[in-house]
Amino acid sequence: MRILRNYFLKEFIGPLFLALGVLTFVMILGNLIKIADLIINKGVDIVNVSKLLVFMIPYLLTYTLPIAALTAVLLSLGRLSGDNEIIAIRASGVNMYSLVLPLHVVGLILSLILVVFNDRVIPYAHFATRKTIMDIGVKNPTAALEPGVFINSFEKYVLFIYRIEKNKLTNVRIYEPQGPDRPARTIVAKRGEFIAVPEKNMIKLKLMEGTSDEPDPENVSNFYKLNFKTYFMTLNLGQMQDKNSIEKKPKDMTIRELRAEIEKIKEEGIDPAPLITEINEKVSLAFACFVLMVFGIPLAIITRRREKSINFGIAFLTVGVYYLMLLGSEALSIQGHLDPRIAMWIPNMIMAAIGTVLTFKLCAS
Repeated sequence: MRILRNYFLKEFIGPLFLALGVLTFVMILGNLIKIADLIINKGVDIVNVSKLLVFMIPYLLTYTLPIAALTAVLLSLGRLSGDNEIIAIRASGVNMYSLVLPLHVVGLILSLILVVFNDRVIPYAHFATRKTIMDIGVKNPTAALEPGVFINSFEKYVLFIYRIEKNKLTNVRIYEPQGPDRPARTIVAKRGEFIAVPEKNMIKLKLMEGTSDEPDPENVSNFYKLNFKTYFMTLNLGQMQDKNSIEKKPKDMTIRELRAEIEKIKEEGIDPAPLITEINEKVSLAFACFVLMVFGIPLAIITRRREKSINFGIAFLTVGVYYLMLLGSEALSIQGHLDPRIAMWIPNMIMAAIGTVLTFKLCAS
């Protein structure tokens, strides 16, 4: 019996690491275009880009490890079943559950590891990513800005830039709100250029060939147009820094910090459902490893497919259904239609129930 259990585990471990490596690499590859754009087009130094890449990997593992565990089960047991080894083992009178039990234990261990990972490592990586982006924004403002959208990261001003190449700007519009029922001051320029002053937490903006609204000395509610060839203005990064470095978002918090935040906002009379949802999502996502393996073990034996492409397809289809259910449960939880402590566990309960029924039927037959 021990030999067979070790054989099952050996068949599972190899595909697990193979699937984990392939899936993580593919997901990183999908982000390489953005990373290359930061280096080539926006001039971000390789050190900060490397930090972003390193901090991205833990977040990816939260999703790739459950998928890899399910894929490994389908690949290993699918091959054994396709080669009729499972039939031979069952014909010899061996209880199938005693053979798959070690796989359940491995799935549970992986889930417990992910619980700690989601609670400690992922929040740190999220927070470190935001601080790195802030640092990039101070040293190289255009790297943290997106063309074609309104940018309100600077105090007093709202920017709209049609095109950004490194620190060069094309078709710049700057709005300075003047308060209720008063028109915003507007500055328009054909070209512009950012000049970072990180030691003063400021950015100088050089504008060229444009017009500026200047207040009428006799009536500050009115403006007159001023044409300019070159116009300098200073943008304060205080608001950007406050948003990205001082306050933690829920995804940057550990479970202990989330619970403290829940108690705090309860005292203020605010519904803490989003934070309770975040806690339960961290834990339920971790247990996706165990649940998907419970579901995948009987599925692999029943389908009896040894083809890798088909097993990968089944794995992605199963995971797709699982994460769709998770997104639906999250929406119901945040909107207050279901208790977060129940809603975020619905996908796990459904998958685990189906897997348990299939396993008992398989072992009883």
